[in-house]
Amino acid sequence: MTSYAAPETLMEEVIKIIREAGAKVMDIYESDFETYSKSDSSPVTEADLKAEEIITPALEKLTPGIKVVGEEAASQGKAPSVGNDDPFWLVDPVDGTKEFLNKNGEFTVNIALIDKRKPVLGAVLVPARNTLYTGIVGQGATKQVGNEPPQPISVREEQEDGVTIVASRRHGDPELLEKFLNGRTLKETINAGSSLKFCLVAEGSADLYPRFGPTCEWDVGAAHAVLEAAGGLITLEDGKTPFTYAKREDFLNPHFIAWGGIR
Repeated sequence: MTSYAAPETLMEEVIKIIREAGAKVMDIYESDFETYSKSDSSPVTEADLKAEEIITPALEKLTPGIKVVGEEAASQGKAPSVGNDDPFWLVDPVDGTKEFLNKNGEFTVNIALIDKRKPVLGAVLVPARNTLYTGIVGQGATKQVGNEPPQPISVREEQEDGVTIVASRRHGDPELLEKFLNGRTLKETINAGSSLKFCLVAEGSADLYPRFGPTCEWDVGAAHAVLEAAGGLITLEDGKTPFTYAKREDFLNPHFIAWGGIR
């Protein structure tokens, strides 16, 4: 069984790595950058590629023997096999590439450690907003804006005037959403891109993020750790079955629901 340092020790290094990658992403974001198409026709930019080139070897050095699954390597058929309970890293170098292309700032850099098919820790950087979310499951979650000290965050309890849902700007199914609400009063819907949606639930700005569209494990892992560390959880669409990792060789996810304080 592969061992690793205490999560709080790893997190110190993960923060350094993600900030270095975020700086590279912003350098490219503010320049004339190249855009390419993957085999599935989804866009990828220099930022995705360069950030993963920073993150992957840094994690391999940090935890020798622990595999790293990065989105861009996986898209090229180079993802290592992780179909067991061993630990592995999940990396999405730029989640929200379409938000990156549209210059709205709602893209993130994501690093998660998974062990026994569950998140251990995660860091989500929103580089255009200089905001960093971190979470160590069982120890707590934080949000840091700029150079201010990190502040603890937690999910909020159910509000009497209805639920606030966070939804993707580009994916969704109104009929499924109405069925999911099942009589709950919908107070507000907040649209956001990338893994930022989970973080809005984790910090108590929203109550639920139901996802009835396609995602992969690297889209979820880091923010899942933040959300769970903040007192939330993710289940499958039935609201009961836990969301786990290393489910399929292609890392595709089923529909799921990210919960704040509502149960």
